[in-house]
Amino acid sequence: MADTAAARLVTTLAAPLDRARRTADAPRLLHWPDARPGSDDGPSAGLRRLLVQRGDTELIAVDPGDPDAAPVRFPAPWPRAFGTCTVAPGGGLAVFAGVHAVRAVDPSGAVRWEVAHGCWDGSCRTLHTTYEEYAADRRHLYADSGSAVFSADGTLVWAHIRGPVAASGPDPEALDEWLVIDAADGRVLGRAETGTVAAGSDHVPHPDPARMGLCVGEGQDGVPLRWGRWDGAKLSVEQFCDDERILTGVSPSGDRFLTVTHYEETLGVHRIDDGSVLSELGTEHVVPRHPEADPDDRDADETIWDYECGFLDEETVVAGTSERDGEYGEQRHWLVSTAGAGLRLTAQVTYPFPISGAPTALGDGTWYTVSEAGDALHVWSR
Repeated sequence: MADTAAARLVTTLAAPLDRARRTADAPRLLHWPDARPGSDDGPSAGLRRLLVQRGDTELIAVDPGDPDAAPVRFPAPWPRAFGTCTVAPGGGLAVFAGVHAVRAVDPSGAVRWEVAHGCWDGSCRTLHTTYEEYAADRRHLYADSGSAVFSADGTLVWAHIRGPVAASGPDPEALDEWLVIDAADGRVLGRAETGTVAAGSDHVPHPDPARMGLCVGEGQDGVPLRWGRWDGAKLSVEQFCDDERILTGVSPSGDRFLTVTHYEETLGVHRIDDGSVLSELGTEHVVPRHPEADPDDRDADETIWDYECGFLDEETVVAGTSERDGEYGEQRHWLVSTAGAGLRLTAQVTYPFPISGAPTALGDGTWYTVSEAGDALHVWSR
């Protein structure tokens, strides 16, 4: 039987948009090292946080550290089904990674800049200039997608796009591209092929603004993991983990990263410089069988990690088994130590009320969960 560790509720943040009509995504808590005036320079300075939520017509950002601050509303250039979005650490600029372009928008709705790219609908050869060109085409509603994210200091936007763009339209055989963009004016500073053909992607920021992780989903073909380095003149891309591990987090120091295998059976901690595995932890003989499972259900003997997990601090990971647990009852989260020779499960997290879904680590000893209804976000500490 695993030890237990009680979670303390730090705060509950209400979702700014109504989820009842299913016209908004669940809220997220974006976080970066705090490099604002008056703070130390670097990841030890604390976190800058923004509560963000995407609706069909707008993206809202709220500073949870300032109860008197008004929500910042960004008019959306296209519906939420057509791509992904993010907000700058300062809260003054939103970037929408869409089907045909990466677009930066200010709170007035004005387009600050736009970078066009090939269409994410694999059957489309058109070099679109507006969303309206494909708004009524259902194929584009189910297009593949890229992603974009701001660097830790907010000066760069890293964008994973469909490429390349040519005068005759996108090349149907082309691989995806990774861009480093000046967040202020949209200039493409660096560009490199990723060697992938994505169905979707996620960026995992590094404390160093010049480094970034990228996890690309290719369906059953694998999950390519890439690390980008921007030296001010050239973007270089490294390939780690043989397309079999999902990148989930970076340690606060930036020295290590965390993965879960494609089929969710093993966690891994890796050296950031070369991707080598420092330690691993499976679930077999480690995570106890769900106590509410039928004793005769042999499928309950096998437990898998959630796709989302991360570093609470330099020596502790929070991970969940909620995806499989949900079949039997209570969804469970676990603390895993990274100290010493290998990963070690140390405790099951206990909560004062039922939680839902995987935990999202914030890197400063706290993590959050989203309510089952998606109308609130709960921040926890040990």
